[in-house]
Amino acid sequence: MRVLDSVAQQTVPARAHAIAAVTTIIGLGSLSLFGLFLWTGGLELVDLGMGWRSALLWDGALCLAFFLQHSGMVRRSFRVWLSRVVPLYCHGAFYTVASGAALLLLAACWQPSHINVLVLEGAVRWPVRGLFLLSLVGVLWGIRALGDFDAFGIQAMLSHFQREQPAPAPLTIRGPYRWVRHPLYFFVIVAIWACPALSLDRILLGVLCTFWIAAGAMLEERDLVAQFGDAYRAYQRKIPMWLPWRLPSA
Repeated sequence: MRVLDSVAQQTVPARAHAIAAVTTIIGLGSLSLFGLFLWTGGLELVDLGMGWRSALLWDGALCLAFFLQHSGMVRRSFRVWLSRVVPLYCHGAFYTVASGAALLLLAACWQPSHINVLVLEGAVRWPVRGLFLLSLVGVLWGIRALGDFDAFGIQAMLSHFQREQPAPAPLTIRGPYRWVRHPLYFFVIVAIWACPALSLDRILLGVLCTFWIAAGAMLEERDLVAQFGDAYRAYQRKIPMWLPWRLPSA
């Protein structure tokens, strides 16, 4: 009996690590594919043979599906319902898998309009490409500044199986967070718009994502004030929300 108990205790962490590995692969894979999608302007993996009007409607629906998944699953009411079927410590990993699937669907099934509004040629094309690459470096800089930030929601699951209590996330004010309060959102918006060929579908993506990110940031500000109180209110007074229009304070 003791041998069986020992084997059972060893298999649980192994299973948790396997789930964590799969979750990380899905999370990194979907983000990498979306980055390639932004760089190329469209992967065109699935051709539905649509005209430009139908393509824009379809692409808008893909964006809406991703927005609803990404924002709806973080709402308290949904998390309460999800707790009936998925343990609380697995919510982060479940959210990553669902977000990865929605992002993969968007990148793979996006339909190009084939109507360009602005196309940069020659030497002016490369500064835009450089801006895109700099925005990716900025995203990595922001993630690194967060320290032990659990990007894919797997730490809560591993801590549960290890019978540890994960530490609450601190208020981070270093790196790009000394310049703006939402640097990751800022760099993502730059990456979406930093495209040398702005087609109708790319403009649609940029407009929808910009409004969605801005609305999400407003809601997140409210949550952060509720979580950190006066400390975050002081941070709001000192640091701009989006644009780094002044030097950071010490």
